[in-house]
Formats: sequence, C-alpha cells, structure tokens
Amino acid sequence: MAAPKPEEISHPPMDQLQGLEYCIDSNPSWGEAIALGFQHYILALGTAVMIPTFLVPLMGGTDNDKVRVVQTLLFVEGVNTLLQTLFRTRLPTVIGGSWAFVVPIISIIHDSSLTRIDDPHLRFLSTMRAIQGALIVASSVQIILGYSQLWAIFSRFFSPLGMVPVISLVGFGLFDRGFPVVGRCVEIGIPMLILFVAFSQYLKSFQTRQLPILERFALLISITVIWAYAHLLTASGAYKHRPEVTQINCRTDRANLISSAPWIKIPYPLQWGAPTFDAGHAFGMMAAVLVSLIESTGAFKAASRLASATPPPAHVLSRGIGWQGIGILLDGLFGTVTGSTVSVENVGLIGTTRVGSRRVIQISAGFMIFFSILGKFGALFASIPFTIFAAAYCVFFGLVASVGLSFLQFTNMNSLRNLFITGVSMFLGLSIPGYFREYTAASLHGPAHTKAGWFNDFLNTIFSSSPTVAFIVAVFLDNTLDYKDSALDRGMPWWAKFRAFKGDNRNEEFYTLPFNLQRFFPPS
Repeated sequence: MAAPKPEEISHPPMDQLQGLEYCIDSNPSWGEAIALGFQHYILALGTAVMIPTFLVPLMGGTDNDKVRVVQTLLFVEGVNTLLQTLFRTRLPTVIGGSWAFVVPIISIIHDSSLTRIDDPHLRFLSTMRAIQGALIVASSVQIILGYSQLWAIFSRFFSPLGMVPVISLVGFGLFDRGFPVVGRCVEIGIPMLILFVAFSQYLKSFQTRQLPILERFALLISITVIWAYAHLLTASGAYKHRPEVTQINCRTDRANLISSAPWIKIPYPLQWGAPTFDAGHAFGMMAAVLVSLIESTGAFKAASRLASATPPPAHVLSRGIGWQGIGILLDGLFGTVTGSTVSVENVGLIGTTRVGSRRVIQISAGFMIFFSILGKFGALFASIPFTIFAAAYCVFFGLVASVGLSFLQFTNMNSLRNLFITGVSMFLGLSIPGYFREYTAASLHGPAHTKAGWFNDFLNTIFSSSPTVAFIVAVFLDNTLDYKDSALDRGMPWWAKFRAFKGDNRNEEFYTLPFNLQRFFPPS
C-alpha cells in the first residue's frame, strides 16, 4: 500500500472559512433576509431581557420600570447595530448589552448614598442616573483609544497565537450562561437543545423550494415549538405545586412584561432625568469598558472568520472600538442600565445559518427599533423563558470558541513554547475568573475588598472576565517569551499582511465605508 501524500493527512491553512452561502456583501432574497433578521432579533432578546430583569429589582424598580429599561436597551441596541454595520468595522455583528458592566453597576446600587433612600421609585431613578453618569464618563476610554488609533498601534503586539485564547474564551468564558441555566428547567431546556441541534445539523439538507429551511431557521422553529410546549405545560398546571424558583424559570406567564408594557413608547435621551457624576463610580466603570473593548476585539475577529472575511485591519478594528465608545455614550444618555459589546450569541448564529450578510443584521436592527417602540408586541416575544435562550447559547458560545481554536492552523503547534502559552493562558483565563466568581458568591464581595471602592471595582471587574485574563496572559507571554526567533511559529508571516488596509486586496471589499466616505477617512 502506497504511503499517503502530505495533503491526504493534513489540511492546508485557509484565510477564509469555506462553506458559507452568503458572505458580508452578498445578500439572500428580501424575504429570506427579513426572516433571518427577525431570527437575529429574537436571539438578541435573551440578553436584553436578562440583564434588566436581574438589575432593575435591585435598584428598587417595578415591573413597569423593567419594561421601560428593556425597551430602551433594545432601542439603543438597534441604533448601535446600524452604526456598527454602516460606519464601524462593518462586520455583520449585533451590538447588545454586556454582562461585563454588572460588577461596577452592583457596586453603584449598593452605594450608601443610594441605599439610604426610602422611596423605592426615587432610589431607582437616583441609581439609574448614577449609572448613566458613570457610563458617560467611562465611554471616553474607548472613544480615545479608538479614534486616536492607539488600539491600532497596540494591536501590532497581537498574533494568531495570542488571539486564540482570547477568541476562544469569548465563547468558553460564558459557560455559566449555558447549561447551568438550562438545568433550572430541564423539561424545556433539554428538548430545546436537542431540537435545535437536530434541525441545524442533522436535518440541514432538508429543502423547500431549494431553500434549506431547517438549517436557516432552526432557531426560530425550535423556539416556536418549545415555547408552545412550555405554554402548554404552564396552562395545564404542571408547575402549580413546584418551588418558586422552578416556576420563575419554567412558566411562560411570570415575566410580567406584556401587562406592564405600554402600546407605544419612544425612548429618548435623559428620560430618567439628568445624570449624576461620581469619580469613584466612573473609575470602576472604566474597567468594564476595557473588558468590553477586549471582548469585542475577540468577537470581531470571530465574526470576520464566520462571515468569510479577512481579519479586520488594525485601523478598522480601532475605528470599530471608537464607535463602540460612542455606543456606550448613547447607553449612558438613554439609560439602558448597562454598556454595550458585540453579541457573542449572534456571532454564533452566523455559523449555524451559514449567512454572514450585512443586510440581515441591518434588518435585525430595524426589528429592534420597531418592537422597542411598539411595547406590547415586543413584550410578547421578550416573555420567552430564559431557559430556551440558554439552550441555544450552549451551541452558539461553543461555536464561537471553536472559531478561536481554528486560528491555531496558522501557528506551529509542535512548538513547546506555543503549547505552553496556549495552555497556560486558556487555563488561567478560566481558573482566575472562576475563583473570583466563587469568592463573590460565598462572601458577597469580590477578592479585592479594600476601603477604596473604585479600586475594588476595577480589579474585580478585570479579573472576572475570562477573555480579559486570557488576553493579558497570552499577549504578555507571546511578546516576552523567545519572541525574536518565533515569528514563524507565532503565525506572524500570515498575520502581517492583514494589519494594513492595503495589505490584502480583499479588505477593500469588506471594510470600505459607504457613501464614498472613505475619501474623508483614508485607510492607513
């Protein structure tokens, strides 16, 4: 028997992911694009509802306040997503609410000057204004780093090897939003997970009028079926004598969104009153802005690969970060209760649908704005149980993590140096935030617990983020450990051509600004 040829036992590295039906600038039919855009909107609802549901009651807010915050967050998400696809990196990414801001926000909620307010509604308004002020000030970090091109300059220290742990942990680091939430109501969570995997993977070749309907709309179909099943269980009294926690996670009538939502309400800046400013709050919030910056950098690179584009050039990445700072400024002005980042779950949805079209994401932004104004209709979709979203997250977060691992193909993984950097940075990226979360759950405060609240918020926020810890460890080791003789092992010859806009002809196709604006902002 003849020895196998090298190409028969290995796969050559590929700049762009193969197998997509539509990349960034190719579009499905309008009907298909609208349906896909609605699917992205439904997926974005998960985080848009979860964060206010968690934070607003702590602030003293009622169900009416929660609904207004959800509407505001969705409205600003839609605006930020449109800005992202038009003027930022132009990648097909949804800009959603970020969990990274929760640590400094909870610190603001527990500030003694706010907790002593007896009237719950007044405490809610005062806390919201304090969060707004902190977000407005902290947004300047990303605006400065982005528009000054400092982030572009710093990105020259990135390599495929250094980015692998960052991109991977953008997905893996969210594991506690996956099956731990599914486990709160397994009777709807596990069927949702099984059904979604079956439709999107095993039955993806099923076609109607030459359209792979189950692959394209697996999420929408699965959510519809399981939501109806959950409603049937609720209506039949299956949860009538179950514990309160089970009822909250399983029943379809516990969100209290539809009854509290107005028919029409247009969010507007400063709707909660004039923001208040505190230096300690703002400094703690700056840590969350840095975390958002790093997580978005990893998500942008994952989205570029899933959309079959080249990695974003340095100045495009920096431009996107600058615009994201503007997005966080809008969060502060409108009062969304949290800051913005790239929605990781929506990046994963690109991979399962094999549609990376920019137009689809722009349509989803239109749905966000439309349903945030028509409150009753938006509240109907927003009442989907969180467990259903968590089941889908198990797939999407895992897919994004695997995209990060795919960058290893450009590196030499027969190098002990590379194995050391990859393994240590990924392990610490999971282990250190895990320690911070466990410590906080047991002690009701983070490991950093000094008299300086801003210092505590800064450290606890930074080290509670898996991508941020991985970024710090990986970039440091990659640029200090035998780096002079390791350019080829690190993947730098492949990476270098994508740093400059003119380094690869395909960059113009993917990242050129619309409306001939490129002439006012010439690429570097």
